[in-house]
Amino acid sequence: MQPCLKPKIKPVAAVILAAGKGTRMRSHLPKVLHKVCGRPLLTYVLEAVKKAGVERIVVVVGFGAEQVVPVAKVYGEIVYQEQQLGTAHALLQAEKVLAGFAGDILVLGGDTPLITSTTLARLIETHQSQQPASGNQKSACFLPTSHLSPPTPKTMATVLTAKLVEPAGYGRVIRNSAQQVVKIVEQKDASLAELAVQEINSGIYCFAVEGLFKTLARLKAENAAQEYYLPDVIETYVRQGLPVAACLAEKEEEIQGINDRCQLAAAEDVVRQQVRNEIMLSGVTILDPLSTFIDSEVKIEPDTVIYPFTIIEGACRIGANCIIGPGTRLKSVQVGDNVVISNSVVIESTIGDSCTIGPFAYLRPGTHLARKVKVGDFVEIKQSVIEEGSKIPHLSYVGDAHIGKEVNVGAGTITCNYDGQKKWLTVIEDKVFIGSNTNLVAPVKIGAGAFIGAGSTITKNVPAAALGVARGGQRNIPNWTKKKKQTKEENIS
Repeated sequence: MQPCLKPKIKPVAAVILAAGKGTRMRSHLPKVLHKVCGRPLLTYVLEAVKKAGVERIVVVVGFGAEQVVPVAKVYGEIVYQEQQLGTAHALLQAEKVLAGFAGDILVLGGDTPLITSTTLARLIETHQSQQPASGNQKSACFLPTSHLSPPTPKTMATVLTAKLVEPAGYGRVIRNSAQQVVKIVEQKDASLAELAVQEINSGIYCFAVEGLFKTLARLKAENAAQEYYLPDVIETYVRQGLPVAACLAEKEEEIQGINDRCQLAAAEDVVRQQVRNEIMLSGVTILDPLSTFIDSEVKIEPDTVIYPFTIIEGACRIGANCIIGPGTRLKSVQVGDNVVISNSVVIESTIGDSCTIGPFAYLRPGTHLARKVKVGDFVEIKQSVIEEGSKIPHLSYVGDAHIGKEVNVGAGTITCNYDGQKKWLTVIEDKVFIGSNTNLVAPVKIGAGAFIGAGSTITKNVPAAALGVARGGQRNIPNWTKKKKQTKEENIS
């Protein structure tokens, strides 16, 4: 069902609660910065809020603020919660920055990466305009009356709820006989009848700004943790006879907060499947989706085939008609069209059209391959440019080098780029042939069309079209093995 998003009656500001440590994560990293498919949890929330059409975004930071702020400030304003005293106390910190704001306030945690902009827009619309759709047509913007408290233009708060088969651990949404929300009760405080309720509080709210901050300031920390919680605002409104509504989420997974590594892994599964489906629907073949891991920022062109046990991370861009894998890891790589990469690791590199990589190659950051380059088995390259048509087929190390066009690098060739203090450049010009088991001691330059004899250690520049040989002359000793055998027998006797 497609959402029917109407123009907002009032402007909306969002307050994202991102101050908590996340003790159950057992980590020094703030909880909202743990990643799902390569992106922080907080980024998913901020993107969803932005796409929902919210005019202002305020992020409340606390634990690890110096790490959270660089992510959050791209989207909106920052306020600090010096002491983490609960969700209501966190929202109260936004009072000054929202002074004079005349609208509604969307509040949600920064640890709900599966929430969608569609659901947030429905929550806002439900809060702002709770009139049924005209005629017999049902609108996705409104809930059936069994899920929504009676229409009223003066609703002070609307809670996003969900119905769970197993609601253990969540606060229950309690309604009266008229289906009005009367309270949200935490599991530890619920009666047996209340524990049987399947409708739960998602922790996502839309509040009218009128009187909200005064209500927050009057709350009491009457709980074991001595903290101030947003469900207490709902209870206060109900006690004062002020209307509270509820909006039921269509998918229960959307409201899942991340509190531990198990929940993080579960969210990762959901997002990864969404990413894989989107990529496959765009024309890419993934032979075994369950063994393929692709980050959310990856872009792949049609008719590329991804083999099993492949990991594609970061802002990778992969062209059309490529074959990637099996057993391959790519991170922040730009790959052209018609490229084959098998059983290899490529990190922060650029691969031109029609290149062949692997098996078992390792391309480190700063590697740039032009068109039709071949990098074979057990080759490592870093911080180097390899120009069109060149080949490094086997067992070589190329570091800090510029290799020209149509160069052949023989097996076992090493660029000796480090002298113990500094990295030096090796330059190999076009159409050079490097014999097997060659050491190129940088800084050194091999001129165009030169030929390097196998087994050489090259320490000086080789002119264009010259033969470079640097090895001891061969010496054959006649009957040496016979003499050695005879000496050995005499020693034994």
